[in-house]
Amino acid sequence: MGKIKENSTNNINKKYIQECDLSYAVCKIGGRWKLLILNRLKDGKLRFSEVRDRICGITERMLTLQLRELEKEGLVKRTVHAQVPPRVDYELTDIARELIPIWEELEKWGNKHRDLFLANSVEDETEAKI
Repeated sequence: MGKIKENSTNNINKKYIQECDLSYAVCKIGGRWKLLILNRLKDGKLRFSEVRDRICGITERMLTLQLRELEKEGLVKRTVHAQVPPRVDYELTDIARELIPIWEELEKWGNKHRDLFLANSVEDETEAKI
């Protein structure tokens, strides 16, 4: 594989993400599933099937991939218990627990924004009919 050019867009973006704390943080928890997974784990350890059952629409493959990424990033701890059948638990790490008040505020903002957006959409439809 060839060397990445110093001035390539991908290389510049990678440097920016590493240097900008906000972009770095969003990359670690961004995407469709990661915050949902973290949120489901906020009350304690869960088995894989329990996490899957608490997230509507996620496939086992996607959950596996996301859990692996979160574990690699140090946000989720995976514990394998030596028993038959095998049992694996997932839980938040201490650094991930620091995110709980942040995502709770983000959730409040999302609720407020959605309500405002829906209210504006209804007003726009009413004006269009007049």
